[in-house]
Amino acid sequence: MTDGRASAHLYWPKLLTAFQEGYGVGRLRKDAMAGLTVAVVALPLSMAIAVASGVGPERGLVTAIIGGFVVSALGGSRFQIGGPAGAFIVLVAGTVAQHGLDGLILAVLLSGVMLAVAGLCRLGALIRHVPHAVTVGFTGAIAVTILASQLKDFAGLRLAGPEPGALIPKLIALGQAAATLNWAALGLGTAVVVIILVLRRARPAWPGMLIAMAAASAAVAIFGAPVETIGSRFGELPRGLPAPVLPHFDWVLLREVLPAALAFTLLGAIESLLSAKVADAMGGRKHRSNMELVAQGLANVASAIFGGICVTGTIARTAANVRAGATSPVAGVLHSVFLFAFVAVAAPLARHIPLSALAGVLVVVAWNMAEKAEFARLLRNWRTAAVLLATFGVTVAHDLTAGIVAGCVVAALLAGMDRLARRRLGGG
Repeated sequence: MTDGRASAHLYWPKLLTAFQEGYGVGRLRKDAMAGLTVAVVALPLSMAIAVASGVGPERGLVTAIIGGFVVSALGGSRFQIGGPAGAFIVLVAGTVAQHGLDGLILAVLLSGVMLAVAGLCRLGALIRHVPHAVTVGFTGAIAVTILASQLKDFAGLRLAGPEPGALIPKLIALGQAAATLNWAALGLGTAVVVIILVLRRARPAWPGMLIAMAAASAAVAIFGAPVETIGSRFGELPRGLPAPVLPHFDWVLLREVLPAALAFTLLGAIESLLSAKVADAMGGRKHRSNMELVAQGLANVASAIFGGICVTGTIARTAANVRAGATSPVAGVLHSVFLFAFVAVAAPLARHIPLSALAGVLVVVAWNMAEKAEFARLLRNWRTAAVLLATFGVTVAHDLTAGIVAGCVVAALLAGMDRLARRRLGGG
């Protein structure tokens, strides 16, 4: 494994490093195939995450195209793929509900500035000190929350009023709406989940999510199933990128969205650097954490200017990039180019995609996100269990930021108790 610790502090994009090594046609061919593979994975995910976040699917695609391009072009990881992530669904949806789209875009821009400043201040290494149990706890809590947020569209339920944000009131409202269940929507959503899981086992190299979504869309277009689709809720998707526009700004709105921006920054830093570590383990390289944070910050600023949502390193798409044979960040850049080509050519077809199919995609994402075996393993030790459950419980009951703080506080208290006990034993 290449030892990158000596250069980990350098603000030098890995793309430039790859070119310095010598970049030829052979590597370009491998990167192009990897970029195409990841684009096929990112297409349905980007739309599904955006819809679940309370915004139009086109904003998820813009985030993947613009944010993904900047992350790969300027990032400190050789294999990182940036874009919208499931972990942000609850935070983004809550911000939209509370502050509107203008507030969300401003929060994303502000978060981008914070991430870039954190990288310039060399805070990347500090993120690595977040306890493992905290990471597993908030990841599990996010998975539960995402799953609950998809039940409405998955089953085609119609609520009497707005869907509650908190988990328990949400489940109560969904239970009260059980009589409105749409069997066609439930059938399509279930079929999508089954197709993805079956293809993952039988044909792991095939793009299961895209195939499942295409099959569900074809069923709606051919048989006219009475379900809500992207077209019926959002209209036809644009066939290109919007013009760049600076977000609406005023000091009152800035103060209101500051907590959301801080939450975006904290989660974005943790998620991105965890993804970069996964890529390191798979590809035998070392990422530059501070350069990665700077790139993530610039990607969020760019995404906000084009009307996108939060950008972060995405573990599943990054892992797919490595497995597909990527050799450099050129693969990530090309993934954005391919996504743009898909949007330019096939945007009108997206109107047939049933929302229950997108919900089915995110049900699978939530299932995969939860580190079930690791969660069970950490419960066997009372110290890690305390940190894990504090993070999980507070995140589910309140929000992600409070959950991370609670887990870190419990971890710090337990560590302090251990140090005090060792001193007493040493003094005795």
